[in-house]
Amino acid sequence: MINTDKFSWFDVSDNIKSLLILATENYGNTIQADNYINQALAKSKTKEEYLDVLVAAYRYFYYKNNYSMALQLTNQLIDKIKEVEKLSDSWEELKPVLLTRQESPIIRLYLNAYWASGLVLAKLGQLEQAQIICSQIREIDHYNQFTGARILLDIIKKPNDTD
Repeated sequence: MINTDKFSWFDVSDNIKSLLILATENYGNTIQADNYINQALAKSKTKEEYLDVLVAAYRYFYYKNNYSMALQLTNQLIDKIKEVEKLSDSWEELKPVLLTRQESPIIRLYLNAYWASGLVLAKLGQLEQAQIICSQIREIDHYNQFTGARILLDIIKKPNDTD
């Protein structure tokens, strides 16, 4: 029996919590841990629960250095939020919405997922796309809450040193 009470702040069903706990307990056994993460994703019932599990799964795969899976999950998270919030795919249409609603928890989640996708793209060597995302995040980051985007953008833009 798994004690799910230790994660009372994580607002998902006990079944999902159990699967995520099993994934962490089996972190060294990638095949088994991946299986638990995928089961948690498949069993998520509500929109909110699914979003929370997508975030947990992204973090898991990112720290397992499975960047292609991490990118897939951030894209799913971004797409799900776009669908729920009826957000545009066009940056020019999306930008004013993000600027005016960036304190909204769902929009903050969107921005964090978007920034995470830029980070993962950089890790995958897709620097041009990562640079676009980081530049877009910087355009709306009036409170300097996404300093990682600024730092990554500086790294990407920095010319190679000869030393």
